[in-house]
Amino acid sequence: MLEPFYFALGLANNVLLIFIFLIRKKHLELLQKIGWIYLLLALPASYAMLLVQQEQKSSRYTIFLGIFLAFLAIEALYDWVLKISFRETMNWKQLAPYVALYISMNYGFVVMVWRYDSWVRGVIMLALFVIQIVANLISHPRPEPEKAEPGRTLKEG
Repeated sequence: MLEPFYFALGLANNVLLIFIFLIRKKHLELLQKIGWIYLLLALPASYAMLLVQQEQKSSRYTIFLGIFLAFLAIEALYDWVLKISFRETMNWKQLAPYVALYISMNYGFVVMVWRYDSWVRGVIMLALFVIQIVANLISHPRPEPEKAEPGRTLKEG
């Protein structure tokens, strides 16, 4: 029962993140109202951890589910508790753990499904992750290049 449940959790994660990334650029107010719904994935993730124990499955599931829960926790902390705009300010002290957990969490959904469930479902998860990355990249604002005054270089600024 764990494998299909884990796959469904990964699908839900990907679909919700793709949706979030697609609406973030033009509907930020809406996202600020409903974005917390993504955090509810902590409930099925916690249940999946119980399934791992009950079914005596690979401890790798527990590790990747723990990484996923840590990602959800840092998401909740940054966006809903501290309300910091770490994505816009590009503060690497805040951004590095977030991005590391984001990549690790997605890696866990792709690899664990591919290895323990089916390669077809693994390919589906990989394709959704690629779509997610593209949606994420296009939803971020591009920094505007600095313009130098005539006769001055950017370094002289």
